[in-house]
Amino acid sequence: MTGNTNTATDFRNTILNGDSVQLMRALPRNAVDFILTDPPYLVNYQGRDGRKVRNDDNARWLRPAFNQMHRVLKWGGFAVSFYGWNRIDLFADAWKAAGFRMVGHIVFRKSYSSSSRFLRYEHESAYLLAKGNVTPPAKPIPDVLDMPYSGNTAPDAKAGGGLASPGGSLLPGEWPSAGPVRGFGFVAGGGAASWTRLAGHGTGPGARGHGDPSAGLARGREGGGVSRPFLSTR
Repeated sequence: MTGNTNTATDFRNTILNGDSVQLMRALPRNAVDFILTDPPYLVNYQGRDGRKVRNDDNARWLRPAFNQMHRVLKWGGFAVSFYGWNRIDLFADAWKAAGFRMVGHIVFRKSYSSSSRFLRYEHESAYLLAKGNVTPPAKPIPDVLDMPYSGNTAPDAKAGGGLASPGGSLLPGEWPSAGPVRGFGFVAGGGAASWTRLAGHGTGPGARGHGDPSAGLARGREGGGVSRPFLSTR
């Protein structure tokens, strides 16, 4: 773990590598403007190369993680959480138990099928969660967004901080964050922010250069850690 987490400003522009529940417990209450998290989907995922996502085979971390996210998020703030569609009951229970309200749903449309069984699975989904009374944006983003295809490589990963595997390949279940989440600025900074440097279970670091204060709680190269919320403060 790098950086000091004693105050709300010490963890800006910092990646903290470890158990996100323990890391968030060191952060101040009501210190974060926005959270983006793509946690394990609880489906015991295994990539084509045999790699797995740690803690994707159990839900013990789920409520503790979202309890801490709710604690560190400011009142009136938003969180965006991806989830496993066939485990939505567990995710929704954890969100509500932590105190979040579900105020929107976002579909990320892919140009390919990640798998096929009863259907061809060609999208990822996330819920927009709110803490307390929130102000709707003046210009809401669409609830269906396109997710650029990366070819399982992250050419900007090394420049953005390097959570990708050697050679630029993505970790299991990971995708570059720069494209699909730029619109989230509306929930974290009055529309001025562009969230392009993220760390989450399925989100890889994007391009640098936007200067938005941020902190990523990240797993290691082999998928360690519990979940990896991206936190932002203005």
